Amino acid sequence: MKKTQLHGLIFLLLIMAFSVSGCATTGIYSISMDYDAENAVIPFYLKPDEKALQSIIGVAEFTDTRKIEDPLVIGRVIEKGGNRVLVLPKYSRPTHTVADGMRQYLRKAGYNLSGVVDTWDLKEKNIPKISHIRVLIGGTIEEMEINCRRDFPTNTYTTKLKMTIHIADMQERKILYRTTVEATTSYEHVAFSEDRLGYQASVALGEAIEKTFAKIELADKINDALSR
Repeated sequence: MKKTQLHGLIFLLLIMAFSVSGCATTGIYSISMDYDAENAVIPFYLKPDEKALQSIIGVAEFTDTRKIEDPLVIGRVIEKGGNRVLVLPKYSRPTHTVADGMRQYLRKAGYNLSGVVDTWDLKEKNIPKISHIRVLIGGTIEEMEINCRRDFPTNTYTTKLKMTIHIADMQERKILYRTTVEATTSYEHVAFSEDRLGYQASVALGEAIEKTFAKIELADKINDALSR
């Protein structure tokens, strides 16, 4: 009896290992798409002065404007047999992940940040007014494709991210600046894993965030508003 149970357990473990390895072509892949600002290089013109530090920046959860049926779908894995398996976020919505990445970058730059603010529709007349926040950052996700084509001898990982960012003065209820940024990555590796797919997504998100705040005019608008 014990021997039979042992054989059954071994078989179950083999089936689970086979599925986890990516050989199965059903189900979904789920990835962690996070941005870590620890190693970000902050441009000198973005850093706040003492007066700017007396005010707070809020970042609103982004709006997903992609033309897609399910906003949780952020990419696809094309298996060797041609099957397309959906890629979904593991822990949080992409709209929240982008906003949180913006917050991390600005905190690394030295600004005072509030928590993530509710979604803003980017219309000037609908800028929320929160007494302790001076500058609000919001935006839209227009494209987000985190894909992998599995093949021999290598797997090709590609990502594309396009966002539009709005900067607003919450107290004057006025949009100060708009900009659109794009980021793409391409990478080949002999092995496939969800972790590697998630890492490429994180690289693209980091590139988009850093491109956003590399714009001198945007930095000037933020600091001018904070210093009023």
